[in-house]
Amino acid sequence: MASLRDIRKRIRSVKNTRQITKAMKMVSAAKLRKAQEAILAARPYAQTLDQIISELAVRSADQELAHPLLASRPVRRVELLLLTSDRGLAGGFNSNVIRRANRFLYENSNLQVRVSTVGRKGNDFFRNRGQSIRKDFAGLYAGLNYRSAANVAEELTAAFLNDEVDAVYVVYNEFVSAISQNVTVAQLLPLQPATTKATTPAPTPETVAAAPAMVDFKYEPSRQAVLDRLVPQAVNIKVYRALLESVASEQGARMSAMENATNNATDMISSYTLLYNRTRQAVITKELMEIVSGAEALK
Repeated sequence: MASLRDIRKRIRSVKNTRQITKAMKMVSAAKLRKAQEAILAARPYAQTLDQIISELAVRSADQELAHPLLASRPVRRVELLLLTSDRGLAGGFNSNVIRRANRFLYENSNLQVRVSTVGRKGNDFFRNRGQSIRKDFAGLYAGLNYRSAANVAEELTAAFLNDEVDAVYVVYNEFVSAISQNVTVAQLLPLQPATTKATTPAPTPETVAAAPAMVDFKYEPSRQAVLDRLVPQAVNIKVYRALLESVASEQGARMSAMENATNNATDMISSYTLLYNRTRQAVITKELMEIVSGAEALK
């Protein structure tokens, strides 16, 4: 049985840990609010941009306009961009996305897949297991903004245009709520608009009657120029949105993990306090029995 001194040390240790986890929870909650505001502001723009590109592609079909980032080709070489965090203590945030990246590599073992990472956890995981990393975008989260995300997207776009890879995918945690994140694998290149002819269901008289008429616009300087400007921007926005989703998911996962750790520490303190009281009572009872036994022996 542990001594009273050992139990008191354990109680103090757990109380100190609880203070740390409670402080980390508060910090993550503050960061989560900012990250959530950023992602909620970026989502409508990204979705609207996808819709504009889709409509522009449909309107331009008769003129046979195209863009190299929209062109599909036989896939032999793939690049996977993995988004993890730089720090741990975030529950299953990193392990879930790394597990999904491993599954992607296994499912595409017949292809040449190279991996790029954002975040120290993913980079350390694959390097420790002998997986070659094409590039690690270190320190990106420290100064995350649209320009830094655009630099990543432009590097991936250049590799696609130079025929170094045939497709680019990104795997990340999509933010749903503070306690829920969805691991997502999204195709960056070739760019897939939000709606295509292949995925659009066959029109019916009811849908045709209910759908608004597609109104064309005048384009300055031209349709092709507008397409050339919007398509690379859409790729940049997709990378930027994925990074924002990952940051918000990380803070939400860490806040939930620290809340659970704080609750567990409180339960441990209660258990140790009960053990301390029982041990102290047993020690007092033993001392009283020794005193009584000694008094009886003197009679």
